[in-house]
Amino acid sequence: MTVVMPNTDDRSFMGHPKALAFISFTEAWERFSYYGMTALLALYMSKQLLQPGHIEHVLGMDATRWFLNHTYGHGQVLSVLGLGSAIFGFYSSTVYLTPIFGGLLADYVLGRTKTVILGACLMALGHFLMAFDQSFLIALTCLMLGAGCLKGNLATQVGSLYPVGDLRRADAFQIYYLGINGGVIFGPMVTGALGEGIAWHYGFGAAGVGMLVSLVIYLVGRRFLPPDPPRGAKARAVTKAASIPMTTREWQVVVLLVLLLPVLALSIVGNNQIFNAYLLWADKSVDLHLFGFKVLTSWLVSVDSFVSVATLILVVWLWRQWAKRFPEPDEMIKIVLGCFFGALGVLCLVAGSTLAAASGQKVSFGWLLGFHLLNDIGFANVLPVGLAFYTRSAPKAMAGFIVGLYYLHLWAGNTLVGMLGGLLEKMPAAQFWLLHAALVASAGVVFFVVRLVFGGLLQGEPLDPDYVAADAGEMP
Repeated sequence: MTVVMPNTDDRSFMGHPKALAFISFTEAWERFSYYGMTALLALYMSKQLLQPGHIEHVLGMDATRWFLNHTYGHGQVLSVLGLGSAIFGFYSSTVYLTPIFGGLLADYVLGRTKTVILGACLMALGHFLMAFDQSFLIALTCLMLGAGCLKGNLATQVGSLYPVGDLRRADAFQIYYLGINGGVIFGPMVTGALGEGIAWHYGFGAAGVGMLVSLVIYLVGRRFLPPDPPRGAKARAVTKAASIPMTTREWQVVVLLVLLLPVLALSIVGNNQIFNAYLLWADKSVDLHLFGFKVLTSWLVSVDSFVSVATLILVVWLWRQWAKRFPEPDEMIKIVLGCFFGALGVLCLVAGSTLAAASGQKVSFGWLLGFHLLNDIGFANVLPVGLAFYTRSAPKAMAGFIVGLYYLHLWAGNTLVGMLGGLLEKMPAAQFWLLHAALVASAGVVFFVVRLVFGGLLQGEPLDPDYVAADAGEMP
């Protein structure tokens, strides 16, 4: 199918090119399948796959268990919960490394469109392979590689729809982000109802069907997509011609931004534990009834996503109102506030666990709602603000590279989530969540100190907004 140049006058989709509709719905269904599967993964492993009678049939599990025992268990044999947490941590962190290779594949070999199609096929195959015990690890490998091919390349195609100076670009990424969150909200609801209500493989099958829908939408809209940029030698020649010399001050900024990545990783452990130990803890320890209605454990992911969208809109509105009367805080101060709100959210789980242990009853659902509300207020001031902070502070000569580095904190954070998850069965729940709250709060303290000491160094000129919008892409 012939790929044509985008029509800059095309406003057939909400004032935007129709290609935006195809890309946004492609991403929405991809997120439907990805988060639908992720919401089931930890529960499925602990309740079935890693239990006797199933784990023996998983191809490659012996080698995988040896590797995880030595990396996550420090040489000790991991329990079922610990092994499941380690597998989840490795999987959820690796999907933030594979986009580096997906970007290289698109830039130098296949081009963006073919790389996205390859990724969609791999992800669909991975979801359907989850139906068999034997192919579980092969399925996860397909999903990790497939996500790497899609993540970043779709977002870059959104930015490529608009010429330099077109103010619709920022609005386009907001529409794109709404598609992402729509998939995150409804994916776990559908796969959870099927997986927990009927059988696990029905849920994974629904995720596979969602990925096929995503692929079909992308193929139908392929002729409207922007053309791929030059690859190989031509791309290297363009990059060399456009290179900008780096100053000493800019190199200092780069070093500082790299050193802050582990701090950012600490700031997300409370939020990202939602997909792992939080679900296992809630399944056993929480009264999952809201106004008399039974809430499936996997639906807690949808609850968090819904609250996340609402709080993100609320936080943006509040800062705009604040700016009308007072000076608006810079990104680092917002990140500090976000860390402290996130820590307060996790402290709700500490309080709920403490009261439940004292009374002998299950944790009230209200404590979970408090956690999601405060945590997502913190999320709105950490993750997207952190991306803005890195893109603004990055030297122009390394802007794309720095944005790629920024996503590495998600790899490190999810790796830590997998390591911490195994502690759930080794310590009281209140202590487990208190540890997470302390880590998130400590990230806020470090950012506050860095702001006091190095704030002047990081107040460089902002990047060109069109360049930032094209590189920023998806909020993870």
